[in-house]
Amino acid sequence: MARMSYGRAFAWHAERDGDAVAIRFRNATATRGEIERRSNRLARSFGKRGVGQGDLVTIALPNGVEFFEVCLATWKLGATPNPVSSFLPELERRAIVETADPALLVGVEDGEYPDRNSVPAGFEPTAEAIDDDGRLPDQISVAARAMTSGGSTGRPKVILDLTPAEVDPEVPENLMQAGGTTLVPGPLYHAGPFITAWQSLLSGRSVVLMERFDASACLALIEKYRVDWVLFVPTMMQRIWKLSVEERDAWDLGSLETVMCSGAPSPEWLKRAWIDWLGPEKIYEAYGGSERIGGTVISGVEWLEHPGSVGKPTGGRKLRILDPEGGELPPGEVGEVFMMPPGGQGSTYRYVGATATAIVDGWESLGDMGSVDEDGFLYLVDRKADMIVTGGANVYPAEVEAAIDAHEAVRSSAVIGLPDDDLGQRIHAIVDAPPGVSEDALREHLAAHLVRYKIPRSFEFVEEPLRDDAGKVRRSALRDDRIVAHE
Repeated sequence: MARMSYGRAFAWHAERDGDAVAIRFRNATATRGEIERRSNRLARSFGKRGVGQGDLVTIALPNGVEFFEVCLATWKLGATPNPVSSFLPELERRAIVETADPALLVGVEDGEYPDRNSVPAGFEPTAEAIDDDGRLPDQISVAARAMTSGGSTGRPKVILDLTPAEVDPEVPENLMQAGGTTLVPGPLYHAGPFITAWQSLLSGRSVVLMERFDASACLALIEKYRVDWVLFVPTMMQRIWKLSVEERDAWDLGSLETVMCSGAPSPEWLKRAWIDWLGPEKIYEAYGGSERIGGTVISGVEWLEHPGSVGKPTGGRKLRILDPEGGELPPGEVGEVFMMPPGGQGSTYRYVGATATAIVDGWESLGDMGSVDEDGFLYLVDRKADMIVTGGANVYPAEVEAAIDAHEAVRSSAVIGLPDDDLGQRIHAIVDAPPGVSEDALREHLAAHLVRYKIPRSFEFVEEPLRDDAGKVRRSALRDDRIVAHE
């Protein structure tokens, strides 16, 4: 079938089976027909507020059916959704709004932005006597989505995805099968959950949406709704794996066909554990950024032959490993990862509020360090900005965190470099673990996993999560807080 706009594609499925469940959330369901009709009313209301072709709509809503209805209404006007966390501090959200300059904000209190068009969460267009829920004139948004990045460490940037918002509604993407069910356990304001949820809905699949990730509840949902496709970040996979064996194996996960991991490199010990548990043919890992300048995928079968890799470039994408002078490094040498999309530089995204900084002859970098092997498989090390130089040696926090997290009692960790008069930087570990886990026990554990200079010089124990629901850790903010506290 020919490709069609996102709005028309969803309507195409709704017209064929409007009573089919599209979304399960909490203990309720929303059918294709219900979402189609409400999104049409919302679109007409948003249009009266000035939203049109090419505009941005900033969406500050939590996970829920309303989030999907607002996105769909936005696309039906030829505009672009700009999802942000509904839990953002006011100053951070205001900085994003100033950068994005949206035609409408959805999910903010009345009067909070008196100089901008806005509607609160739970907004009902019926208050304006808009009861027309019929089809709107078809429009294709020139940019499918506008994700945000960098709000915690400086002025945020908006990443405008230049892919037109159109799809073939009969062709599932991303290893999905027609008629199946996708579990979305992560926050929809992050690219991975956002994209996979819409890939599912626009191809006629159903979505089971979690309000917030919980390891046991996640397994229960997979069994209850016979989920066949799920996207996890490594933090989620780790929390599931650290359930008791009895609790983990109590659920029937036989419906699962694809477990996709993304958002951060998966530690080798964790990937191997999941492969042993569910089988290599079901486990996949993907790497890429919202900019879509490059991307790789690896199956569990391939991973067993290239342990630690995140795969090879897909879809005509290319990558190179360069040294600080821009020279290409041979296989096995760690350098900065540079990528090129099939359409060349500038074909996949445009920044709003920032410019690309790492460009060499049209090749761009997201700031990740890594290497390739003789077969072209990529191995990530860490973010360039997060690298710790201690006593003249380079240490990548992700490697140290993976070793710490392998301890059976540790829930999560974050490793940062703090100023040190002797070493330049000393390795400091912040560890989320229950009372009773000692520094000596961790040092003994790490001695079996790391060379001595990579073992943290200091430990700090906390009892709150160090990563958000998307598996992200804000190392720079953690580092700054501790430097300020010390001073």
